[in-house]
Amino acid sequence: MAGQSDPCLSLLSAAEVEFIAEDELVDVVPNMKMDALHMFCGVFGPFYPQIATKVPLWLAVALKKRGKCRIQPPDWMNIEKLTHVLDAERESPREFQPLPFHYVRSALEDIRNVRFHKVENGLATISDRTHAVKLKNLSAMEVNIIRPFIIRALQAFYKHDSPEMIHQPTSQDNRPRVADNAPRRTLRPR
Repeated sequence: MAGQSDPCLSLLSAAEVEFIAEDELVDVVPNMKMDALHMFCGVFGPFYPQIATKVPLWLAVALKKRGKCRIQPPDWMNIEKLTHVLDAERESPREFQPLPFHYVRSALEDIRNVRFHKVENGLATISDRTHAVKLKNLSAMEVNIIRPFIIRALQAFYKHDSPEMIHQPTSQDNRPRVADNAPRRTLRPR
């Protein structure tokens, strides 16, 4: 994956996050009988007509393309629940409503817009005294998008708050100083 060794570069592309999301389990209703499928990632099935079974999303899509099943949408993906989540997102400006870690962007565009507005407002409150940021109920895509910004912002705050950057009077400073052997430039009097 992109940038595993450097956390600032650990931004995954949308395609990579979607690829990871394809491992989420979904219910399928097969229209055929088939023995269990033994895969590296697990055993799925056996499949019996009209009896729902859980499979990874990638397998569900492959079976559907071949006309072997229909995919049942998850409980959270009905209009009433999504409307309720959208209303709750709008009503509580500081809290995110729980959603699956991976969700379909195109079906939830309004919720996504409201949630990103909350992220922007939350990031605006970061100050030089912020040592950690806690954002509950974010999806993988949202975390992936804001992670590099938060890391850079906190590193900048840490850098500017470090003792080397703060001038303190020598009479009260009893801590050992870091040696700075850089040449000094003399200042002209005003």
